[in-house]
Amino acid sequence: MNGVSAQASAARRVMPVLFIGVFMAALDVAIVAPALPLLRNVFEISNSQAALFMLVYSLCSLISTAPMASLSDRVGRRPVYLWCIVGFAFGSLLVALSPNFGVALLGRAIQGLSAGGVTPAASAVVGDVFPASQRGRALGLIGATFGIAFLIGPVLASLLLLVLSWHWLFLINLPVAALILVLGLRALPATHKAGDLPPFDLAGTLVGFVLLAALVLSINRTLDGLLGLTLWPWLLALALVCLPLLLWVERRAAQPLVPLAIFGPRQINLTYLLSLGAGFGMGSVAFVSVLAVVAYAVPEQQAGFLLIPLVLASTLGSMLSGRWLNNAGSRMVLLVGFVCMLAGGALLGLSGMGMAMFFLASSLLGAGVGIAVGGALRFIVLNESAASLRSTAQGLINIGTSIGNLVAVATLGAIADSQGGGLAGFASAYLTVAAVSALMLVVAWGLKSRQAERQHMQAEAAERADTIRPSVQTSEATAR
Repeated sequence: MNGVSAQASAARRVMPVLFIGVFMAALDVAIVAPALPLLRNVFEISNSQAALFMLVYSLCSLISTAPMASLSDRVGRRPVYLWCIVGFAFGSLLVALSPNFGVALLGRAIQGLSAGGVTPAASAVVGDVFPASQRGRALGLIGATFGIAFLIGPVLASLLLLVLSWHWLFLINLPVAALILVLGLRALPATHKAGDLPPFDLAGTLVGFVLLAALVLSINRTLDGLLGLTLWPWLLALALVCLPLLLWVERRAAQPLVPLAIFGPRQINLTYLLSLGAGFGMGSVAFVSVLAVVAYAVPEQQAGFLLIPLVLASTLGSMLSGRWLNNAGSRMVLLVGFVCMLAGGALLGLSGMGMAMFFLASSLLGAGVGIAVGGALRFIVLNESAASLRSTAQGLINIGTSIGNLVAVATLGAIADSQGGGLAGFASAYLTVAAVSALMLVVAWGLKSRQAERQHMQAEAAERADTIRPSVQTSEATAR
């Protein structure tokens, strides 16, 4: 009993450390976007360069996810998580003090590289500290941080720009990082792995870096706009060449960056496919305010306010789905999430039915995204992957959702533009969202039933109890 009580107490101390860290990394996307026009004037840059300021953060975060997650599995969650927080703070300081745009981009890159390790390590800590029956609620809370960040970010940015200056958009991260370090050193479990470790998979890291960078730049095409060239077909071809090369390298690595054994269980493979669909739904949110302007003649300055119901629904969906996971099972939660996304996309595709229908549709889409991107995907991966690979497995969820997000923005924008960028184009784009969601429903149906999932969790709980009992008996004997 004492062992269980101590474990519960440790879990309660850990949760604020994880929540604040993930929230800080998520907030830095939402808080910067409203300041882009000001930053463009401050650094005297073009719109394409301003877009690069956002892209470099997302790209570096995506690229660093797998290496940081692998390091977390190799040397322990606590050192990697806390060093990522330190790196994020240093990058924030560099941006705030930057004398020119080049230095600001460097600081933004350091922020992104550091942010890539925060969420996978945090999610893996949940698997290490929380029993299976409590992971859903914890992961749902972590997933909700993104919705909360995107709700608070624009408001906080406006206040800081009004009262202080743009520098404080980044300086605010310093005291937050200091708080995380103080709490983390006390609360995070020390899981450093002793003994000789095989060499780090440098070849896999380099090939993975090129693959993801080429894929992202081919989808986003910001680099094409900056250079005035058509590079995206070549970059896409490079990514396709790197994929089999990465598989070849990983099969021969002593301790691969992404162990191919992760992809053994069918449940995990389905989950990674679903992460692409969840990311696609997330990316579709980018055009909701544009649709409001086109369909309902909403002034552009006010369009952002129309996203508030969507963000609230997304946050609530993520939090409630985490609580629902333990009772309903991950399959049912994901089915509900993609049904909401399907309904929201279909209703948005039938735009012109009035503002009440728009708010209903956007709220359904937001709720679906919150549920799908929330805790269920990470819950499955935590239960199905080996404890020694939890960070790596969680990192692949991040990569899947990020790629799905990028593909959605590029695809839906192209569909809308192909029909003149008007109401008909955006209607077709959101009907595409509905079609993708329907496909994800078919995939999600292949996941384990609640009964099979419960049996798996009970077996893990029994194994965890057998592990805890000897350590408690040893501690009591030592005390006597």
